[in-house]
This record gives sequence, structure tokens and C-alpha cells, in this order.
Amino acid sequence: MVRHVVVGKGAIGSTLAAQLASAGHEVLLVSRSAPSSPLPEGVRHQSADVAAPGTLSSLARGAEALYNCVNPPYHRWVTEWPPLHEAFLDAAEASGAVLVITSNLYGHGAGSGVMREDTPLRSTETKGRVRAAMWRSALERHEGGRLRVTEVRAADYFGPLAGDVAHYGARLLDPVLSGRTARPVGDPDQPHSVVFVPDFARTLAAAAQSPEAWGRPWLAPHPPAASFREVARRFARAAGRGEPRISPLPAPALALAAALSPLLREVRRVSYQFTEPFVVDSSLTESTLGLRPTPWDEAIDATIAWWRSQHDARVEPVAR
Repeated sequence: MVRHVVVGKGAIGSTLAAQLASAGHEVLLVSRSAPSSPLPEGVRHQSADVAAPGTLSSLARGAEALYNCVNPPYHRWVTEWPPLHEAFLDAAEASGAVLVITSNLYGHGAGSGVMREDTPLRSTETKGRVRAAMWRSALERHEGGRLRVTEVRAADYFGPLAGDVAHYGARLLDPVLSGRTARPVGDPDQPHSVVFVPDFARTLAAAAQSPEAWGRPWLAPHPPAASFREVARRFARAAGRGEPRISPLPAPALALAAALSPLLREVRRVSYQFTEPFVVDSSLTESTLGLRPTPWDEAIDATIAWWRSQHDARVEPVAR
């Protein structure tokens, strides 16, 4: 039985832990606090501060793979990511576990066009520079023979466990499935790639177990890009609802909110992702790792089923 250590119990980390356990692996899920719901069979939880010296190295001892599924609040990336990232690098080096980093597309920056694995990391925005520096430091240790590492990147995610902080989570589902007005950031008619949570998690597991994946980044399989409005319509149609009402948050309102909230200030700084095309080409990952994105209809039905189970919403998928 292969041992995997997953750090972070958000949507991605929790889904990954469940998938690994279902495949017969021994899984340790690590986070600061205990999970709020029962863990899947085969998953054990450990509460720990992984930034504390030596803690993560001890937890990763004997593991085949170590997964970084942590995500500090936006406004604390500059201070919290560097020590956390170093702890993961040190733990992978000490334990020999393959380090798999869960990442995003911030490092590419505005105006990157269709993003692929080889798209340059040239962001001038603070959070983008933080993510780019993380990958470069990890790759330096990999190329120096000190550890094995890979990184899986994705755009915004949707699906089971995608909650309040996800742009395509509660902020889309709650208003669309209850008949209220959705208020997204940016232009709801720009094409925007999104990834289904289980597909993101499957890519992390595949990258950990595929030597050809080590030493380079990958993109989780994304279905064809669609606008926020189109995605909302897909959800409304599957739930038997009418045309969704969408009213973007006005730029002045976001600016005012950003002046009062450090978190929203950071959201505003990456709002380019929602005012210009934000599109991913994941074909290289799909062909190399043998993965495919879950079809839109299947992913949407699974998401609605999860939402109903969590919110007791009266949303019945319609027959297609």
C-alpha cells in the first residue's frame, strides 16, 4: 500500500484524498483544524501547523507523494507562502516523496493569450510573482537533484465542495439555483476556462505517479471555455430554472469595497482575469497523462446533486 500525504482540506485536497483512498492508497490528510464532516474510508486526519520547523518533514516520512493543496488568503500570500513553500520543499527533500504543487494561472499575468504549459511566467502583479517564484525555486531544487517535483495548474474551479470563495461556487450556484441575481466580477460574456474539481484532483494524482510528469508544470483538463453567462445558463437549464439574471458588480463598487477590505483589494488586482479572455489549452496534459475533462453536462449534474445535498435546494435536473 502506497502512502500519500495531502496537506489542505479545501475542495481540491479533500477530493484528492478521497480519490486516492478509493484507489486503495493509504492517505494522511493534514490541516490546521479537524474536518467538519466524516472522512472517507481510508483517509486519516492529522491537525498540524505545517509551517512549524520539522513538522511537515516528520509527517511526510515514508510517503511516496506529498501534495501541497494549501491556499492562504489572498492578502496574506506575500507573508505566508514563502515559509509554507520552503517547508514543503524541505519535507520533500528529506523524505524523498514526490512533491506535487496545486497551483493556478496567476503567474502568467494579464494579456497571456491562450495559456499552455510553456506560457511564460511574466506576471507583474504581486500574487502572480509569488506563484512564479515558488515554481522557480522548486524547479531549481529538482534540477539540482535534491527532490522530485511537479506542479498542476488550473483556472477557476467548480463542482462538489467548491464553496463561498470560488467564483464558480456559491457565488454562481446560490443565485442561479434560487432564482436571484448573480453578481460576478468583470464581464460575464468573456470566454473563461474553468475546471471540474474531481478532474483537478485526478491530475494531481496522475502527476505524482508519472515520472514523465516530474520537473515540469501541467494543466488540469479543462472543458471548452465558456462565459460566466453561458455557464449560468447551463446550470439553470439542468436545474429546470428560467433564464438566469446576471448583473456584474460595477467597477466603482468593487473599487470602494477594495478600499475597505484587504481581501477584495487583492481580488481587484486580478480582475483582468474576468475582463479579458482567460482561456486554457490543456491538450498536452490530456495526451501525456491520459486524462480527459468531464463533459459539461455530467459535471453540472454532479455539482447540482452535491449542492442539493448541502443546501436542501429544490433543484431537479431536467431530462435531456
